Amino acid sequence: MTGRLRGKTALITGAARGIGRAQAVRFAEEGSDIIAIDVCGPIESVTVPHSTPDDLADTARLVEQAGGRIVTDIVDVRDTDELRAAVDRGVARFDGLDIVCATAGITSRGAAVDLSEAAWRTMLDINLTGVWNTCTAAAPHLIGRGAGSVILVSSIAGLRGLVGVAHYTAAKHGVVGLMRSLAHDMAPHGIRVNCVLPTNVDTPLIQNDVVRSGFRPDLDRPPTRDEFAAAATRMNLLDVPWVQPVDIANASLFLASDEARYVTAASLPVDAGSTQR
Repeated sequence: MTGRLRGKTALITGAARGIGRAQAVRFAEEGSDIIAIDVCGPIESVTVPHSTPDDLADTARLVEQAGGRIVTDIVDVRDTDELRAAVDRGVARFDGLDIVCATAGITSRGAAVDLSEAAWRTMLDINLTGVWNTCTAAAPHLIGRGAGSVILVSSIAGLRGLVGVAHYTAAKHGVVGLMRSLAHDMAPHGIRVNCVLPTNVDTPLIQNDVVRSGFRPDLDRPPTRDEFAAAATRMNLLDVPWVQPVDIANASLFLASDEARYVTAASLPVDAGSTQR
């Protein structure tokens, strides 16, 4: 099936790599124009490798190779004024907005009682308030259209507690709550709002020494990819350590498309069964 998003425009945050890039490419393959936003730089209190302008340029190249049109902007989702301006520019370029993927997010680790105030605030500011900022920047355009689909990327941590990431878990639970209320607010305008909840996804957000070491505290060195995979597999019912970005993109595509025209206020796990462990 092709052309499922023909004639539509999608706003995607966190588009420089990982899930956001996969959403951008997959949506372009189905005919959507793309407004791609990413911070492309370091975030305070976060030690995992950050995205770069070159990453965002690579996303643009891949979208164009897929036959899509794209505009990019380097913006921090915490900056409401810049975010609104970037969304407005993209909407003006493509004459409207139909789909929103609030995908931008960070990760860091620390026991709940040991987290610094800065780490807590940064996590909530990006992974929850940044999602709200994205929705509020996009909402007037969707309401003006009288239709649309909003997809918020939460996590299995939006449904269950995880060790060593209390701030991340709190933020992702908040995203689910935001989705449920926003679905009520937007339904009178013909706009659907849903969540995708991944297990571990094979992206730079997990494939780094910080996250790997959290899964293998028994080692006095960073685990190898294979050692990490063995530990991560135990999280899931299916015999896989993680899913691929395209798996989340495909779930997002379903929610964005007319195939899900009556699906709203739903939490869709793409988790290899991990929420059932």
